[in-house]
Amino acid sequence: MYRTHTCGALRLSDVKQEVTLCGWVQTVRKFGSITFVDLRDRYGITQLLFHERLNERLTETPLGREYVIQIKGEVCERSNKNTKIPTGEIEILVHDFAIMNVAQVPPFTIEDNTDGGDELRMKYRYLDLRRPVLKRNLELRYKVNRAVRNYLDTQGFWDIETPFLIKSTPEGARDFVVPSRMNEEQFYALPQSPQTFKQLLMVSGYDRYYQIVKCFRDEDLRADRQPEFTQIDCEMSFVEQEDILQTFEGLFKHVFHEIKGSNMTEAFPRMTWDDAMWHYGNDKPDIRFEMKIQNLKVKQEVFCDTLNHTDFKVTQEAATVLAISVPGMAEYTRKQTDELTEWVKRPQIGMSGLFFIKCNADGSFKSSVDKFFDATQLREIATFSKAEPGDLILLLAGSEERTRKAMSELRLLMGDRLGLRDPNHYKPLWVIDFPLFEYVEDESRFVARHHPFTAPKPEQVNWLSLPEKYEHIKANAYDMVLNGTEIGGGSIRIFQRDIQEQMFAALGLSKEEAQEKFGFLLGAFEYGAPPHGGIAFGFDRLCALLGGQESIRDFIAFPKNNAGRDMMLDAPSVLDDNQLIELRLK
Repeated sequence: MYRTHTCGALRLSDVKQEVTLCGWVQTVRKFGSITFVDLRDRYGITQLLFHERLNERLTETPLGREYVIQIKGEVCERSNKNTKIPTGEIEILVHDFAIMNVAQVPPFTIEDNTDGGDELRMKYRYLDLRRPVLKRNLELRYKVNRAVRNYLDTQGFWDIETPFLIKSTPEGARDFVVPSRMNEEQFYALPQSPQTFKQLLMVSGYDRYYQIVKCFRDEDLRADRQPEFTQIDCEMSFVEQEDILQTFEGLFKHVFHEIKGSNMTEAFPRMTWDDAMWHYGNDKPDIRFEMKIQNLKVKQEVFCDTLNHTDFKVTQEAATVLAISVPGMAEYTRKQTDELTEWVKRPQIGMSGLFFIKCNADGSFKSSVDKFFDATQLREIATFSKAEPGDLILLLAGSEERTRKAMSELRLLMGDRLGLRDPNHYKPLWVIDFPLFEYVEDESRFVARHHPFTAPKPEQVNWLSLPEKYEHIKANAYDMVLNGTEIGGGSIRIFQRDIQEQMFAALGLSKEEAQEKFGFLLGAFEYGAPPHGGIAFGFDRLCALLGGQESIRDFIAFPKNNAGRDMMLDAPSVLDDNQLIELRLK
């Protein structure tokens, strides 16, 4: 037996027990004739005490960082207890030890606050994974996985696997493709999601399906995006939207209870897509704080009458004028407001400038546009913007889409500065009633906002044959949002062939194209397809949020960098000529 206990198991109740431990050397500290060693494994750290006799052996064969060793000894009570770790009240008086494997000096410190940069740590990911912070992240991921499975099992769901080598259907994100050696010049695609398979499982009568499954998208990367990611993928038959929302609101409450140890008793608030865009500027609003956007003018329609009585060209010529009232920030200095102006001018925000109104505590006003608005007009804008004395009103003007996006980002920035976005304060939300289509100017056509299998609202199904109605059709779709991040999305699906064909036609697919790409699904709909719907949660993103972090990378054992490369394996890599010839790619 290599070990009797792990390095996180022993307590005061084990004093005087003879034990054997194995692990990695975290630190070595010499004090004259004695040496202290912190021994680490997956379960924790235990302090070892080497007395004079063994100290001589340590001089001859010193222990280095990350050496793998086995020790035998007696559990003793520590004189200088460490209350920061569970094993901090005991230490092991070592009687004997063996070096099981030596280690080179690691390229960075194996500690929470490491000195290694991202690229270096990803190159040596097997070392990075020894750091306690990553162990905690992967433990949280495992616990979320277990909680999800346990809940779905109680709800009658079956875990059913679907294929990874499928047919490419180039709608939405870009596919990763895999050449077929046995079928010349033909390719598989890796699934962006198991969408069509889970619908086919509903046709097959498996009315409650789920998978915690890998998905693949060849798209530009960022902190919360990887080329391969994990979804909690679910589908149900004979359900309406309300059934889905209730079931998966229950799932999230169960996960939150299991991971965070607290209860969410209230129903999640619901918000239409229109309201989210109007009040927050995006379809995944952070509702941990108010500071709603006030619409003074939108698409040339003026809602705040003061704008009709000014010579200020910025607001006259802009299609849209938006405002937010930042509580208690009238004390901002000129330097601080100038800094905000420069912030909105950054290319990623894209505004030409910003103007502001300070609502002073004494009831007076000071603004960057005093030249164009008198005190009465400033008061009217302040009243319209729901500002209180002491508040700072920030205003942006320009085209609607850009201005709304910029104001959304500015609102989040001010929320951060006011400390209103505590990562340990959770506010979930359902966003519903999305548009079914969105118009792509560059392609002069409508595309599906979610995917082409999403059903319209039942009362609007007939509008699929009326192109003039496309921009008004609402999808029977829903997203779950947590703290301003979309963590799940789904819809009630189309389940009748004629309606699915109308949807494909609305998206510009000919009957021949629809049959070539989705004939298997259209055919299945002719054999008794039930009404069905589902949802998919971003598993990596959910884990990161529950862990209080923005990046999903440290909740994935072996992630890719921002260029989609595996730095440890040095992948992707070049194939040799024989492989290329065998695949008929050369």
